[in-house]
Amino acid sequence: MADGRASGEELEEDQFVKPPVISVEQVRESGEPCYRCLVPESWADRNGHMNIRYFVVIFDDAGDELYLKIGLTPEFHAAHGTSTFDLEHHTHFLREVKPGDTVAVYVRPVARSAKRMHYLMFLVNETRGNVAAIFECVNSFMDMKVRKTAAYPAELAAQLDVWIATAEKLTWAAPICGAMGA
Repeated sequence: MADGRASGEELEEDQFVKPPVISVEQVRESGEPCYRCLVPESWADRNGHMNIRYFVVIFDDAGDELYLKIGLTPEFHAAHGTSTFDLEHHTHFLREVKPGDTVAVYVRPVARSAKRMHYLMFLVNETRGNVAAIFECVNSFMDMKVRKTAAYPAELAAQLDVWIATAEKLTWAAPICGAMGA
């Protein structure tokens, strides 16, 4: 096999990429959550926990709130003919989330380029007191007139730089997967 294993050979548990343990307290150092919700019964799967598709729903809704907070409002986009597109995602599912649990999403920016932003979202299960998932994303600023990536406006880029510099002062390393970047 290409990875050096013999055909049919099993991987050892520790060979799988696992993020470092990040505590709820550490995650909360990144600021206020950008999103919070109560998991409805309708999101349960046959195993009695929140179905995987709803993790994506929560992170997507949190992304909408994040962009509002950094100034990328519907009004901004309408006035400038812009938008944002997610380019890549990576999700670590760490703990079960069950219907009736309250969850909150915290964001930690990692880096940006002229046109892209790399960030992490942490799904904290407030009911159970744990980090349930880590979502990593690369998102691009878009010029919708030509439907191509575009540079962030200078004022927004400066704001993102301040936010990233603040996050770099946290006491814990961002648990990035290593395969993505701005």
